[in-house]
Amino acid sequence: MTDEPLETRVEITVPPEAEVGAFAAFASVWRSRDSFVLDFATEVRPPEVAEDRATGERYVHVPARVVARVRIPPGQVWELMRALEQNLSAYERETGTSTHGD
Repeated sequence: MTDEPLETRVEITVPPEAEVGAFAAFASVWRSRDSFVLDFATEVRPPEVAEDRATGERYVHVPARVVARVRIPPGQVWELMRALEQNLSAYERETGTSTHGD
């Protein structure tokens, strides 16, 4: 027998009602003491020009609603960032499209 740690393999099952997923045009990330929270949101009405009552400054107001809130432990943040970077790089290679928004 070996003292090497065993490889961990997580089998993920998606319930049928979640297979389609939810479209989100925005993501917001914030944190609490024990987790990072990712709020995924989509617009609920067209953007509109609004005015800040305190300053009089005009801005574009985008009414949005959270379609999914996901909490992950701090230890998973690097894994998520690594997976996003790998998939984004592969997407850019495959499509020839840059997603940097420059």
